[in-house]
Order: sequence, then structure tokens, then C-alpha cells
Amino acid sequence: MENCLFCKIVKGDIPSTKVYEDEKVLAFRDIAPMAPTHILVIPKEHIGSVNEVNAENAAIVAHIFTVIPQIAAAEKLEGGYRVVSNCGPDAGQTVHHLHFHILGGKQLSAEMA
Repeated sequence: MENCLFCKIVKGDIPSTKVYEDEKVLAFRDIAPMAPTHILVIPKEHIGSVNEVNAENAAIVAHIFTVIPQIAAAEKLEGGYRVVSNCGPDAGQTVHHLHFHILGGKQLSAEMA
């Protein structure tokens, strides 16, 4: 997608602070962190949101969930962390490229609103 912010980050057109990268996934620090550790994990392939996950791309999402614990361990999030994906405008999705937030580094509120 030519106008997708995260696709531009994947291509290297926009800089990011990478914390993990492989052939399928890129993880980088959020520029507006909501916790001491706030990392975005994205597929390199453009998938618009959770609503676009299907049989053809589900393996990429499964791979992301094998990478997330590795990133959390590297970030020393021994006390726990939260993984969030916003889907659609009512949920607060502002970039329409599937992404997962890893939030940690402090006691997080039990409230999600």
C-alpha cells in the first residue's frame, strides 16, 4: 500500500527504532509511548487489520505471536506485559496496517477503557 505509514517504515522510507526484524515481521518503538515499554509489532506484508486475517495470511499472525514473547524477554518484561490490537475506528485504530502493541515496564491498569 503506497500511502500506508507502516509499509513505508517496512521499506525504510520512514525511520524507526527497530527492536526486532526478520523476513516476516518488524518490531519498533512507538513514537508516542503509553508505557515505559511500548513496542509495535507488524507484519511486513500489508494486512489492514484483524478483520483481514484469513487462511492465506494466518501463519504470519501466528509467527508474530511466537516473536512477541522473545521481544518481551529481551525487554526484560518479567513482571508481565499487555498485547493489544485495535480494529477499526471505534477501537482507536489510526494506522490501517495490522499491528500489535506490546505494553509493559510498569503496573498497568486493569481497566481497558
